[in-house]
Amino acid sequence: MALKSLILSALVLACLWGWTMYRAQLREARAEAAYPPEGRIVEVDGHRVHGVVMGRARGEAPDLVLIHGASGNTRDMTFSLAPRLAKDYRVIVLDRPGLGYTDRINGSGATITQQAALLQQAAAKLGADRPIVLGHSYGGAVALAWAVTRPDHVAALVNISGAAKPWEGGISTYYRILSHPLLGPALIPFLTAYVDDARVHGAVRQIFTPQAPPDGYLDHVGAGLTLRRHSLRANALQRANLLDEIEALHPRYDTISVPVEIVHGTADTTVGLSIHSRPLADQVAGARLTRLDGIGHMPHHAAEDAVVAAIHRAAARAGLRDAD
Repeated sequence: MALKSLILSALVLACLWGWTMYRAQLREARAEAAYPPEGRIVEVDGHRVHGVVMGRARGEAPDLVLIHGASGNTRDMTFSLAPRLAKDYRVIVLDRPGLGYTDRINGSGATITQQAALLQQAAAKLGADRPIVLGHSYGGAVALAWAVTRPDHVAALVNISGAAKPWEGGISTYYRILSHPLLGPALIPFLTAYVDDARVHGAVRQIFTPQAPPDGYLDHVGAGLTLRRHSLRANALQRANLLDEIEALHPRYDTISVPVEIVHGTADTTVGLSIHSRPLADQVAGARLTRLDGIGHMPHHAAEDAVVAAIHRAAARAGLRDAD
């Protein structure tokens, strides 16, 4: 009797796993059909990198690279910011490894330095050898790694609500589980298969707090792309490793010699201004910090004018355009 129960339980679990994997695959296919690549794919050392190029022709305006944050993709930047900047810059928006349509670099979580190297080479292949580099949130850490480790390939740095300095508290239980070598691969297919878009939209709204996402943003950004199995895993591993990587990188920020503009909201509860941007501004010679009163974690949507002004200042300070 015990053996029969064991066999029955195994069959039920196998059926559940098979159905879950089928449903996860189906939802991934639907997400990719609804939100296909916006740009083109370039290959860097065997890795496919997705980039969207818009705006002025090569050589007619400064090159500007935009790097999205955790769980994001190019669509976060192409909703409003990149099109607005396209009249003054040659804009290149890149998917980070494992997110959007850029391949994962490895199975252990690409470091911010590895990501910076990959994106820098992709930008160069797209015609931008020494661009202004803007990073938001996690992307801010990648942009800092780019400026520190590839200083000959950056003209100026714009950090928007960026993770920059070590913090207390480690990572959330969510990321701890999803990055676990056994629990993560076991749980992630269930998230892909059964978590609905409404729950993801709720999480996005929380990131915007105390503001709300602009009209049309949730339809544009492609929440289903974030729920793909490989993206959930890549994002979790990257997030789990970030603190150690920043611990290693942040003593080198004082080597950054290009113009640095920092924009951060005072109401940001995701990446704290006092923990990250204020000490970063103190460490980097000539860095300028713009504090946005009452703005949360998404200034490039909630205070777009301030972000555009910071980009223009960075370009002017780098000698790439006239000062406003």
